[in-house]
Amino acid sequence: MSGKADKQRMYLTPNQVAEMLMVSPITVRQWSQKGELDSMQTPGGHRRYLFSHVQKFAEDRSIVLHVDNGNRPKILIVDDDAQMAEFLVEVLSTRYDDIEIETAVDGFDAGLKVKTFQPSIVLLDLMMPGIDGFDVCNKLKNDPLTKYVRIIIVSGFLSDENIHKALAAGAETCIPKPVKPEKLFEILDLDSLMVK
Repeated sequence: MSGKADKQRMYLTPNQVAEMLMVSPITVRQWSQKGELDSMQTPGGHRRYLFSHVQKFAEDRSIVLHVDNGNRPKILIVDDDAQMAEFLVEVLSTRYDDIEIETAVDGFDAGLKVKTFQPSIVLLDLMMPGIDGFDVCNKLKNDPLTKYVRIIIVSGFLSDENIHKALAAGAETCIPKPVKPEKLFEILDLDSLMVK
């Protein structure tokens, strides 16, 4: 997979792709095996698809993509600063009508929420009591079920060392606090995924 934009798209399961293309999951897998629909495999052997690849596949074949609310982005905000979390919820809710947002107050809470909420994106603070953001990032990226969750660090402690450590742990990028909403929207790049 190549291209910066592709890396910023969320990954879909064969079942989600099948629903979007109105075909069976078996058909989706056959297209992948023939090399007609780009996919990648998790360490456990499960296929995952970039939304942008599915979109291009549909356009090339004049297939109407059916994107329903079940495929809308889910964002988990992990920050022990309640005011910061509320600010991010407000900014995102105002900008995007059709996303789901949950918050977690620390790394332990984040671990529980990731399992129940199953976010496609995690906005993650670094400096938290107990399990810090580096540990959360490592745990998510080393678990086959959460490896493809986008992790964006949002922190007031972005030294060169911390940025390097966060990226090495699997974070996509880092945003300094105070957060500039337009910068956040640019990095999230959700407009192509939203239901019009």
